[in-house]
Amino acid sequence: MSSSEPISIRQLSASDLPLMEGLLTTFGEAFNEVDTYTSFRPSAAYLKRLLSSDYFIALAALKNGSVVGGIAAYELRKFEQERSEIYIYDLAVAAAHRREGIATALIQELKKIAVARAAYIIFVQAVVGDDPAIALYTKFGVREDVLHFDIAVAVSDGDT
Repeated sequence: MSSSEPISIRQLSASDLPLMEGLLTTFGEAFNEVDTYTSFRPSAAYLKRLLSSDYFIALAALKNGSVVGGIAAYELRKFEQERSEIYIYDLAVAAAHRREGIATALIQELKKIAVARAAYIIFVQAVVGDDPAIALYTKFGVREDVLHFDIAVAVSDGDT
C-alpha cells in the first residue's frame, strides 16, 4: 500500500471485533511483542464488553479496510474534581505506514473524543530511547520526567 491511499480513523465499538483483532495484531507486530498480543487473546465476549464500556477507547487507522495503526486508551475519572483524563496505553503504526501522519491523525481524533468527554488532559508514557515516540509526543505536549513502578499483585509472606 502506498502513502497516497486515504486513511480513515474509526472509533471501535462492540460490533467491530474483526478490526479489534487487527488492532491487536498491529500492536504485536509494531512493538515486536507478537506473543503478548496474540497468544492469549481475549474472548469475543470480553472484547465486546471492553468496547462497550464507557472507559475504554479504541481507535483504528484504516487503509482499504485494513488496520495499519491504532490507539488503545482509557478514560480515568478523577476523585478530587469532577473531571477525567485520558491515558494512551498503546499507540502504534505498522512499520510500512510510518512517517505518513497516521500517529498524528490518531492523536488528533483522540483529542476530539477527549473534548466530547470533557477530559482535561491526555497523557502518555514513552520509553527512554524511543526517540520517534518522544518526538511525536513532544509535538503535542509538555514532557515530564517521572519514574514508573510495576507493583506485583500477588501477596507474599513478607507483605503482612
